[in-house]
Amino acid sequence: MERLQKYMAKCGVASRRKCEELILQGKVSVNNTIITELGYKVEEENDIIKVNNVIIYPEAQKVYIALNKPVKYISSVKDEKGRKNVIDLIDVKERIYPIGRLDYDSSGLLLLTNDGDIYNNLMHPSKEVYKTYLVTVNGIPTIEEIKKLETGIDIGGYITAPAKVKIEKLDYNKASLKIQIYEGKNRQIRKMCDSIGHSVIALKRIAIGDIKLKDIPQGKYRFLTKEEIDYLQNL
Repeated sequence: MERLQKYMAKCGVASRRKCEELILQGKVSVNNTIITELGYKVEEENDIIKVNNVIIYPEAQKVYIALNKPVKYISSVKDEKGRKNVIDLIDVKERIYPIGRLDYDSSGLLLLTNDGDIYNNLMHPSKEVYKTYLVTVNGIPTIEEIKKLETGIDIGGYITAPAKVKIEKLDYNKASLKIQIYEGKNRQIRKMCDSIGHSVIALKRIAIGDIKLKDIPQGKYRFLTKEEIDYLQNL
């Protein structure tokens, strides 16, 4: 037997956290009984599980994708506002979902899968998987301001964990920084830069742990290699 939300994630419904939300919203039934208990356990062989009254089955094929997300796309399965969606850029029959997010105005590496265990491996805070960003900011940050980013900074009631920051290029009135963080607070990099008085002009994620964006064209994707999948499974 396994927990209902884990089974749902294995079926490619959504990430395990999102599956928990669906259960609490009363959208999941087991043998025609609505379940709202997160600890509920099911037997794959004997129970009939439905989400929004549709029977779900485990995905036969696990899919692992690296996408170069363009700006002006949202990083979720659907959007109530009708904005362009990263799922629309990918042509696979399996139901996949993003691992984490990139905000609407940011670009770069986004991983998508139908493997709930991989999602949890990568997203759990205890793993401290660093994400690497190329960030262009207004103005030239001082050494003291860079130190604030590196040691932790208040982004509105929350002190960030230490970051790794390297100045890549300086221009007349802007700077390019490489910033590495392992947290994933909403718009965290933008808030960090705002807190030192240097707003973000452009933000691109180029790596998630050992997985690199490399030369994937914007709006295109590739399937992860066996070595990359093994890396995620062994985090």
